Amino acid sequence: MPPEIGYSKPWLSYEDQLAKLTERGLLVTDRAKALEYLERIGYYRLSGYWFPFRERSGPLVLLDGPGGRPRDRKRVETIALDDFKPGATFEQAVRLYVFDKQLRLLAMDALERIEIALRVDISHTLGRLDAFAYLRPELFHESFSRRLDPKTGLTGHHAWLDKQAQLIVRSKEEFVRHNKAKYGLPLAVWVSCEVWDFGAMSKLYAGMRVQEQNAIAAKYGVADGRVFASWLRSLNYLRNVCAHHSRLWNRNIVDQPKLPPASEVPWVVHFEQHKHARARCFLLLRIARHVLQRANPGSTWPARLHEHLQCFPDLSHLGLGLTDLGTPLGWEAIWRG
Repeated sequence: MPPEIGYSKPWLSYEDQLAKLTERGLLVTDRAKALEYLERIGYYRLSGYWFPFRERSGPLVLLDGPGGRPRDRKRVETIALDDFKPGATFEQAVRLYVFDKQLRLLAMDALERIEIALRVDISHTLGRLDAFAYLRPELFHESFSRRLDPKTGLTGHHAWLDKQAQLIVRSKEEFVRHNKAKYGLPLAVWVSCEVWDFGAMSKLYAGMRVQEQNAIAAKYGVADGRVFASWLRSLNYLRNVCAHHSRLWNRNIVDQPKLPPASEVPWVVHFEQHKHARARCFLLLRIARHVLQRANPGSTWPARLHEHLQCFPDLSHLGLGLTDLGTPLGWEAIWRG
């Protein structure tokens, strides 16, 4: 017998799940279809989309910090209640889910192209220094090649090499087998780059020396390579959210990208003083558009993403809209600019 765990929520049949939602005020116009969605998508996944449909408490002023410690300043919060707002329907939650799913697929389309282009940029830049430049710590920034992680006792460079080794071992690609058989190990950087995932690529770029970073960033209209490194880190976060089929709409972006000066990249001015917009995915999508415009200027992706955003379901009666994605006022001009 497994040990007892202090978890009070019971297992519910699909019918009971739907009954629970209707008791709380969520309207269901097609019961059979709603049950089908609960069986196919799942209550918990869909709950992320109907959560904003719930009523909220009045503002609560919190004066105490964690553990009863006094706060430096007041914090005002509202709490989601069990009941749903008038007019909220199960079908609207499904439409929001479908919108978000298509948004993730579109994001992945752009991120694939960006990843491939940057693999070439990074491997070509490092390959000019040495075919096996990734093995030489002196060719990287000292924060990456010499500073030890206090938890592991390893440098970022050591950790990255371990990650690449795992990717090579796991790879079933014919080019890896061919190069191992004909030339042995290590693989030249312009070969090994083909096994990098977005995370490995962005971390290696972040560890490069300033002059090499800046040279690559300049190709994408960004002068400061450290700013561009933060962009790649954020795009890697976006990719992970999409690859794991997680909710993208209204997700809070904690690790936010740095912004270059507006004199350099004019569209960032709309985000500089807009705290909410900097914490939502529209900024990351706009960054992807900026990078893709230079990596693949003939791509139709910006137009397809723009068209999709215009199809956001009408949820204005619930106080929801595209602004929950972080779109500033006049977002269409910002997207095109």
